[in-house]
Amino acid sequence: MLLVAGIAASGLTLIAWTQTWFVVTLVPDELGGDDIAIAGDVAGGGLAALGLAGLALVGALAIAGPVFRVVLGALESLIGITVLLSVIAALADPVRVSGPAVTEATGVSGAESVTRLVQSVAISPWPWIAVVLGFATLAVGAAIIATSRRWPGSPGKYQAVRLSAEDANATHTAESPIEPDSVADWDSLSDGSDPTSR
Repeated sequence: MLLVAGIAASGLTLIAWTQTWFVVTLVPDELGGDDIAIAGDVAGGGLAALGLAGLALVGALAIAGPVFRVVLGALESLIGITVLLSVIAALADPVRVSGPAVTEATGVSGAESVTRLVQSVAISPWPWIAVVLGFATLAVGAAIIATSRRWPGSPGKYQAVRLSAEDANATHTAESPIEPDSVADWDSLSDGSDPTSR
């Protein structure tokens, strides 16, 4: 469930990044009062990297052990906080983050000059949706940390510790014969030993 929530939050963050966040109206007597649409890639450029990082993190969670789940949960929370900071910074000063797009459309540069050109800024729902997604990502990270011990174990092929044939044979004394073990025989072949030499 948490993996699905993580995928949804990161995927929707990427979608929010592609949408129009602000519509800037220029002063009429300066440049005709044109409207300039400011997308999330201008206003919140870092959201694409954060969304992709969240998706990669969910993939790592699928095979992580309990300790690494806690680390990845903390990283997921950090991604959520960073999304929130990026969006809140854009909402706090939409004229500043819209500056590059206004400069490209008008040829006027400089923070003060751009500010004088802007008559008004309309805010779309998408930055507010991104705020909700930031909180959702933060909540998913916290839930991962809280529940990581109760998750089922990862598949056996990802386990780093394995009993080798030498360790198994060391428990037998010279008086007790070694029982045939097909797994140990295969491991012996992999290590370059002849299992029939016993």
